[in-house]
This record gives sequence, structure tokens and C-alpha cells, in this order.
Amino acid sequence: LAMATVEVDIAPVQEGQSITVVWQGKPVFIRHRTAAEIEQARSVDVASLRDKQADEERVQNEKWLVMVGICTHLGCVPLGQQTTQPKGDFGGWFCPCHGSHYDTAGRIRKGPAPK
Repeated sequence: LAMATVEVDIAPVQEGQSITVVWQGKPVFIRHRTAAEIEQARSVDVASLRDKQADEERVQNEKWLVMVGICTHLGCVPLGQQTTQPKGDFGGWFCPCHGSHYDTAGRIRKGPAPK
């Protein structure tokens, strides 16, 4: 189980910035969310979502979103970690393989990804 955990120093990550680390061979996205991103994530009507999970249920600290960076459709790596990449229609991430769009809480909002 020595490979089961990874420690990351997030102190240098500025608000609005994302980093990617590797855990068990998978990309993990760590985003220091802005107040606007948090507000955008929390203003969504959860009943309208395919995967009905409130932003508050997805984070331990509202400023930090940590998630495995793999599309739940067929396993591609979504774009949006860098400001030069498309963030999709909801300000989060966009999967270039089949067009899934994720919001600022990492929830699927459009496309074939199930959750």
C-alpha cells in the first residue's frame, strides 16, 4: 500500500490555478477555485444534474477541488487544467474524445459521460 497515497504541497498553487499530479498512474486534478467558480458550482440546481451531487458534498474545503482527471465515459483525460485549453460550456473541463463537459465542481453537465 505504499503507492496508495501521495502527498502534494498545495501552498504554491495560486487562486484560479490548477495542477495535475499522478496517483496510482492516474492524473489527479487539483484546483484552487476562485470565489466565482465556487459560486457558479453552488448555484446549480442539483435536480437538473445527471449525477445529483451538491458542490458541498464534493469538497472538504470549498476552495480546493481534487478529483481523478479521467472522463467517466471512456477514460480520456479532459482539458481545462491550463488556461489555454478549452474549459467546455460550464467553466470546468472538456473531454476532447467524445465531447463531455464538466462544471467547476467536476460534475458532468453535457455529453455522453455518465457521472
